[in-house]
Amino acid sequence: MIKAADISEQTLPRHIVVVMDGNGRWANKRLLPRAAGHKAGVNATRSIVENCASHKIEALTIFAFSSENWNRPQAEVKSLMSLFVSTITAEVKKLHKKNVCVKFIGDKTRFSDKLQNSINTSELLTENNTGLQLNIAANYGGRWDIMQASRKLYCDLQKTNADIDSIDEDALDKYLSLSHLAAPDLFIRTGGEQRISNFLIWQLAYTELYFVDTLWPDFSDDDFSEALQWYAGRQRRFGKTGQQIAEQGA
Repeated sequence: MIKAADISEQTLPRHIVVVMDGNGRWANKRLLPRAAGHKAGVNATRSIVENCASHKIEALTIFAFSSENWNRPQAEVKSLMSLFVSTITAEVKKLHKKNVCVKFIGDKTRFSDKLQNSINTSELLTENNTGLQLNIAANYGGRWDIMQASRKLYCDLQKTNADIDSIDEDALDKYLSLSHLAAPDLFIRTGGEQRISNFLIWQLAYTELYFVDTLWPDFSDDDFSEALQWYAGRQRRFGKTGQQIAEQGA
């Protein structure tokens, strides 16, 4: 494995995405309510944001709440909604001081007016920041993303009477969440599960997938460093052969 000291700007990912899994199990292990695990997970989230900013990573996208998470017990969902509001309120000014630009992706219409106001306030406060782009996926699903993009593309085609044959991948991509960013380079999922769970399913086509057993509240600076080291050792070929990539780098 490449050592942390050997990681250069050239081998760092531009865009990292994270599925923060294991909060509930972390709490269960300690005989605590699941809400305690989600609160503990906020510290790990704060840490990875700081690490990405210090490494000058361009973008970090975190999966905070999926469109399927509404199916969880009502008490847990209520607790998560309350935690969203309190966390956004507590953290956004700190993020603003660190030049972090905060954006939320997903269908926000299902959230309470209070939460929507907190989201809008945080986005407006940080929209001109030029540091780390922090994207928070809330009530987000990859299939939803493709569907909403398809609808928008269809509506625009109707207005312009464009030929259906003019539609290509780039045309649809422009309507997807995160279309303004480079595609994710590194996907990290904690908690031992090895699936992407309907997260950025279009955008992850060529992303390096890194799975770790560590539960999210326990995900440390060292764990993040190990993920970066693992990524630095990957050869990204994008359909080419290893020899072609080696010759390009020669």
